[in-house]
Amino acid sequence: MVESAREYHSVTGYRRYNMGGGRLDWGKQPTVFKTYPGLTTVSLPEVTAWPDANLSTVLAERPPPAAELEIDLERLSGVLLLTHSLTAKTRYAGEDFYYRSVASAGALYPFELYVAAVSVAGLDQGLYHQNVKDRGLTLVRSGDVTQELSVGAPMEEGKRPVLVFFLTSIFFRSSWKYRERGYRYNLLDTGHLTENLCLALKAERVPFRLIYNFDDEKINDLLRVDPRREGCLAVALVESPYAPGAVAARPCLDASNDLAGQSWASTREVNYHVVRDIHRLSSRASTAPVDALEMWNSLGLDLKQGQKIKAPEKTPELMTYAEAVFRRRSMRNFVKKPLPSDNLQGLLRMLCQNASAVAASPSPGQDAISIGFLARDVQGLESGFYILDTMREAVNLVCPGLLMEEMASACLGQAWLANCSLHFLFLTNLALVERAAGPRGYRHAMLAAGRLGQRIYIAAASMQLGCCGIGAFYDEEVSDLLKLNTESALLYLVAVGPVKRWSVGG
Repeated sequence: MVESAREYHSVTGYRRYNMGGGRLDWGKQPTVFKTYPGLTTVSLPEVTAWPDANLSTVLAERPPPAAELEIDLERLSGVLLLTHSLTAKTRYAGEDFYYRSVASAGALYPFELYVAAVSVAGLDQGLYHQNVKDRGLTLVRSGDVTQELSVGAPMEEGKRPVLVFFLTSIFFRSSWKYRERGYRYNLLDTGHLTENLCLALKAERVPFRLIYNFDDEKINDLLRVDPRREGCLAVALVESPYAPGAVAARPCLDASNDLAGQSWASTREVNYHVVRDIHRLSSRASTAPVDALEMWNSLGLDLKQGQKIKAPEKTPELMTYAEAVFRRRSMRNFVKKPLPSDNLQGLLRMLCQNASAVAASPSPGQDAISIGFLARDVQGLESGFYILDTMREAVNLVCPGLLMEEMASACLGQAWLANCSLHFLFLTNLALVERAAGPRGYRHAMLAAGRLGQRIYIAAASMQLGCCGIGAFYDEEVSDLLKLNTESALLYLVAVGPVKRWSVGG
């Protein structure tokens, strides 16, 4: 039994000469689409016009006044399709395989999205599950969820929810392939989905509040999921002081007697106790913040003098945000070509922008990580290891030199990583995070890393650069390579650079 988030991260670390190995048991393969057979599904209206802004403009958008907030089914459809949709199909091993707008380790897609409609024109009140395969919303519970929501999540005084999004993860989908380490991917992949949702809401000019701290038991019960197999990791609230009150003060009615039974991903699931341990440990909410400056200085790195990030001379974005979402794909066909400085500057500036719905409100979890990057053959920048100062929009050199090949070796020997221009690194001090926020802080850090990883995916697609996220590496070797102290660790690596051929995908 693990007793802390730091211990979980340690026991699930990969070590070069101590890998368990073993083939995948295809008889236990999980389904990647959750369905509710027999329940009513509302088809999502076709979207005829997408936001025409590029990603950097979407990130800079300020939310509209609450008085302007009007949500109907058509607007909700646009948000949902930008958040999570199927973007391409191919045949693999005699079966259809679908690419999606959200990145996922091993294409296992552990995340699920639920929508509570309280005051949405054209949609009855109730809790719905996004049926991504059939482009619809399945009614899971009918009625107003406000009362149940208010006892599980913090509500703002004087406001009522109009629309609520719940982001969950089904644990075995990732654990089937990654075993005990699977919970890391549950968090990272749900972070990917969370960023897509935040960007979609901003692009559609819908103000919202993202919440990581809520009562797990009450929210999971509201969703009627089996908490041993599926758990809510993030909630996004769309609220307004002008929202009408509930039509009737009555509890939600379940659409089926076995809603929790649909959390099963396989009829032959394996119970990974370590995964359940860390999820149980991190289930206790904590509002204690992590100090961003303390995190930045707690990695054990000797930072050199920083240099400000310049604005690109011309925009490196070659397509709109919406186009980039739908054409995003993981690509590994990197080539050793110089990366123009405009691309680097554009990527860094987008990482510095706050994707919170409220301009003065930081996104949850962002202070629990520091962003670093390795650079190779980038115009106007010495090759080396850098730390990004998001508050001052500056980069600080840690050490010069070419580290790509060593990092590729430490990432399970994936040689293609040596050809990238950039390795973005999401780092944290595990002990500091746990001291500040308890094991829940680990969730915050991993979700934040996943969110920014998805942002890089979309930004790279908009520049027609290759991009691929890496969650598999020899943990101690990476820490030694980067000269992190014993409390600190790499959570996620996202590789970016020119590719042989930029392909359309999902």
